[in-house]
Amino acid sequence: MIRVFRVILEPNESGGYTVTVPLLPGCISEGDTKAEALANIREAIELYIESLRDDGEPIPTEESVEEAVVEVKV
Repeated sequence: MIRVFRVILEPNESGGYTVTVPLLPGCISEGDTKAEALANIREAIELYIESLRDDGEPIPTEESVEEAVVEVKV
């Protein structure tokens, strides 16, 4: 089965990227390039899901997530 997860890529000041998965708290990885960062987060997601299965926990789905944009006066 294939699942799709939204990820956030953020450039690091020192180079490379940090990637997080909003749906999976604490699931984070890094890479020197976007491609490397995405490959690393794919592996991190697989391990996260494996841990959920081992613990008998449900695997979250993107359908349960709502996205919005918030304006902030600065």
